[in-house]
Amino acid sequence: MAVLLIRLAGPMQSWGDSSRYARRTTRREPTKSGVVGLLASALGRTREDSVDDLAQLELAVRVEQPGELMRDFQTERPMDGGKPMPLSDRYYLADACFLVAISGPRELLSRLDAALRLPRRPLYLGRRSCPADLPISLGVRENVDDVRAALAREPWRASERFKSRHEAVATLDVVADARDGESCESWADYPLSYSVTGRRYACRPVAKLRVPNPDLMGGVSDGESSGAATPVPAEPAVVHDPLGWME
Repeated sequence: MAVLLIRLAGPMQSWGDSSRYARRTTRREPTKSGVVGLLASALGRTREDSVDDLAQLELAVRVEQPGELMRDFQTERPMDGGKPMPLSDRYYLADACFLVAISGPRELLSRLDAALRLPRRPLYLGRRSCPADLPISLGVRENVDDVRAALAREPWRASERFKSRHEAVATLDVVADARDGESCESWADYPLSYSVTGRRYACRPVAKLRVPNPDLMGGVSDGESSGAATPVPAEPAVVHDPLGWME
């Protein structure tokens, strides 16, 4: 099986799946709708184009460095002196980094790899105000079992500064498309349409796992497996909403 690896890092990211009205939240990990939107933009698709082929690809995300939750309090007043817009709170992840693994047809993965290296439209990390650092695509890995196995053996992609301050990180968190029989959560981030006349999403079962930090296992290089890393279920969270404490 072939797996495409994508690195999502930048000063700010925002991955909302339930933002409403004046409170625009973010999840702690990239959403499938956000990743699919990024891929569609790289291919040059418009909001009216279908994304069914991209949404059906298996997805898993490894947290390289979780970043810090940041709140931006925004005001907006028309220049003509009219009625001001409602006050809003917008949340971002600052200084975060994620490794995304996508599996599917080899030909499609190759096209996505090329598109991410030379995108036809601007690429953002959830919102237009969040540009991505380079490189984004890390290439296609061959002869791996699946997206989870690929993430279990890839080198830790956190910044050197982060690594120097967190040398004892033994495991890395992973969120992935859930499989039959797995304990999972429901995220409303499966994209059905990005149309300007009305965006539509469905719910997606998501499993939370952990993998050993490959950098602490010794001798792991790009695309080389140590043969010892196996994803294991993460302990269930007490509160599923990472922003629930703000209510």
